[in-house]
Amino acid sequence: MKRPGRLWKIPGPGNRLAASLALARPARGDSATHLLRRAAGHDAVWLAAATVLGASGGRNARRAALRGIGSVAIVAVINHTLAKPAARSARPVLDAFPALFPRPNTASLPASPMASAAAFATGVVLESPRYGLAVVPFAAGLAYVRGRGGLDHRGRATAGVIVGVGAALLTCRWWPVKPEAAAAAAPPRRPAPALPDGKGLYLVVNPSSGISWTKDTAEALRILLPEATITVFEPGDDLVALLDEAALRAVADGGALGVCGGDGTVNAGSATAARHRVPLAVFPGGTFNHFAVDLGNQTLEDVARAIRAGDAVTADVGRASSFESPGIRPAQEAPGRLADASPDGGRQQVFLNTFSIGVYSELVHARERLEKRIGKWPALAVGLAKVLATGSPLSVMINGRPRTIWLLFAGNGIYHPAGFAPTYRTQLDDGLLDVRAVEAGTPLARTRLLLAVLTGTLHNSRVLTTAQVRRLELEVLRGEPHFAYDGEVTDATYQRLVLDKIPKAVTLYRPADQDQWLR
Repeated sequence: MKRPGRLWKIPGPGNRLAASLALARPARGDSATHLLRRAAGHDAVWLAAATVLGASGGRNARRAALRGIGSVAIVAVINHTLAKPAARSARPVLDAFPALFPRPNTASLPASPMASAAAFATGVVLESPRYGLAVVPFAAGLAYVRGRGGLDHRGRATAGVIVGVGAALLTCRWWPVKPEAAAAAAPPRRPAPALPDGKGLYLVVNPSSGISWTKDTAEALRILLPEATITVFEPGDDLVALLDEAALRAVADGGALGVCGGDGTVNAGSATAARHRVPLAVFPGGTFNHFAVDLGNQTLEDVARAIRAGDAVTADVGRASSFESPGIRPAQEAPGRLADASPDGGRQQVFLNTFSIGVYSELVHARERLEKRIGKWPALAVGLAKVLATGSPLSVMINGRPRTIWLLFAGNGIYHPAGFAPTYRTQLDDGLLDVRAVEAGTPLARTRLLLAVLTGTLHNSRVLTTAQVRRLELEVLRGEPHFAYDGEVTDATYQRLVLDKIPKAVTLYRPADQDQWLR
């Protein structure tokens, strides 16, 4: 009969010592270390780190945070779905005390906390070495605290680091790292009025474009350009009317028009600037600032520096001309002309970034709702599955050829990388439209499309058709066309579209020292 109070039979002096250590109550001074050790074992700490990183910086910080948490998500998938039971190697001390150190119910990747730490840190470094300088010591510290617990063998820890680094590198297959020198190439430059203190600049700000318009932001602009005239868009105002008035005053003073807001606001400002032939200053003030970033204006200081020096470049403007009657063949207009209506009786809509029809706009909205929680590419996959399940393809004629498509994307300039989710441009005046269409007429098109996105092979898939053209004629034969341009969705009912470009239609302020930085 067992003696009362004896719970385990522990042979050997080594295991008696281990038992004594395991049963010893931690001192109060070790409570902080104990909490850190527990935190290091949970992926929630990386979600919190990504939240702090994304909220503390700008676009680069958000991209770094998304890549970091996406890398951790890959480690979690490997841990919970691909790790084999054989990975659960024997741990004699832990197995001797199942009450204190219970085994997990599922197979565990060797040193998965190490893998998560390495994945997050590597993901951040890949996207932004500057933010990586802050994240790597944090990740290394948690890994060290975890290692001090003696729960992970060195070999398992090393394997975890290798898996984590590999997971971060794997994200580049779906979401290539944007080069730091990816802003649009400099030439051709065009002289613009130099406004040393902002005198002659008429700036329209849209505080509802995704930024928190605060007194600090307003004060920063006034400090940078103290003599600029700043008009803040208020609910109930007509944005186009405000821009037209500002442009007319800029023309009269020999100055420039300025806009601060998201891509929709910048779109309206560029159309106004091109119509009045006045230079445009684009201040990044939206959620994503796609055009401002591609232009090279990362901060308010960048734009102010260019305005004071009179440094500017030219850029093309994309144009979508729509027509109600399918029998009309639109005439090509003279380069550089921009009007609200075409000579054939249709309407025109300019775009600086992208124009699309089909389920693309629904896909973008679905992705944006999820990407802050699960990362860009997982959100893209989930959003794609949803819109393919609920949406319907379009039957269209593209340059006279019948096609069935899920969506058609046209970029104002060549976008990178190749594939389904273009991210950035390196030139804004190439005269080309970057057209990408997802076919719906091939067998098992939905399944093939989703698998190609998940495996990062869409750019090689027959489901995706790409072309770089100067002009595209499109006629919707069957289906409900949903048009979107620069993030704005329209309920247009036109069945015939002509997409082309207005070469070098707008002059944009950009600091000359960006050119030296890009070389």
